[in-house]
Amino acid sequence: MKGKSGDGGIDGIGILRVNLLSFQMFFQGKRYKGSVSAGAIRDFRGAMVGRTDKGLFITTGRFTPDAKREATRDGAPQIELIDGEQLCELLRNLRLGLKTEIGRTRSVIPDVFKQV
Repeated sequence: MKGKSGDGGIDGIGILRVNLLSFQMFFQGKRYKGSVSAGAIRDFRGAMVGRTDKGLFITTGRFTPDAKREATRDGAPQIELIDGEQLCELLRNLRLGLKTEIGRTRSVIPDVFKQV
């Protein structure tokens, strides 16, 4: 996730493939200790409108209840949400950016997530 000032609210673009179907998907990433608000979700959706119908918002923090409701609001493009806890679980399952030492728990390998 490499965002920059003036990125139009989009940190990345990818293709989601589901069987024979493909969808263009925009994503936004936020490194937060706190919570992502509904306003951040609305801003992201505004950047998506007219460009794609699928969105993914990833944060190291959490999403407020209002943000979760906004992401699934009827009549608006749906935005999938991945919070910090889910992100850690995905990384653990993929064995990405983590190392396991005998007799110790897994820990994050800091260099994997270094900003470029």
